[in-house]
Amino acid sequence: MLESIAGHLDAIASMSPVLKIVLIFVFMAVESSFIPFPSEVVMIPAGFMAARGELGLAPFPALAAAVAVGVLGSLAGAYANYFLSLWLGKPFLEKYGKYFFVKKEPLEEACEVFNRYGAATTFVCRLVPVIRQLISIPAGIARMPLLPFTAFTALGAFVWSAILAAAGYALGRSVAGDDYAAVVTKGAALVKEHLPLVIASAAVLAVAYVFISRKAAGRAGSRKMKQDVISGKPS
Repeated sequence: MLESIAGHLDAIASMSPVLKIVLIFVFMAVESSFIPFPSEVVMIPAGFMAARGELGLAPFPALAAAVAVGVLGSLAGAYANYFLSLWLGKPFLEKYGKYFFVKKEPLEEACEVFNRYGAATTFVCRLVPVIRQLISIPAGIARMPLLPFTAFTALGAFVWSAILAAAGYALGRSVAGDDYAAVVTKGAALVKEHLPLVIASAAVLAVAYVFISRKAAGRAGSRKMKQDVISGKPS
């Protein structure tokens, strides 16, 4: 799929900068929803175009703008998954999800990961292929509060979009004459090479967050219990 979609990018490259920015948002929203679509063919070329001055801004501001729009698009797609899952529920998705690209096995895997590790998975799993598109579904099923869902999803989307765009940007500053299919292939290989380290770093941050959150919750519970004892309230 990556190569077949990348073959159409040269036509997009001839469009106006505004339309390119709009398409970054649209395609990243699609990628972040339940529809299978590789983000590599969006953000790597976006970084490449930014480096070449093809997004209507100086290279670095164009890179920042592309990443920001990519994050907003990812949030839009994740919200679609979240609210549909919250409304439809897991039984419906298990029974009918196959009709709109949500297969039972990946869904079960995403739910298991979310149930085992909690809200922070909506950050880490944004960096993991396949689960990246589905992790917002168990968040919706579990009725995860919208604010932390937004924060974790935006953070994960930012890291992933920035990595892809940076790979494209580096290629745009260092190579000449490549078509966009070649750019995507080279950029994807570059990202894949360093992805395990990125995921491991994100996992460490998530574990630290969970540990600190549980310690804080435990201290808050202890303080409340002491206050109840002092005031004579039953525990």
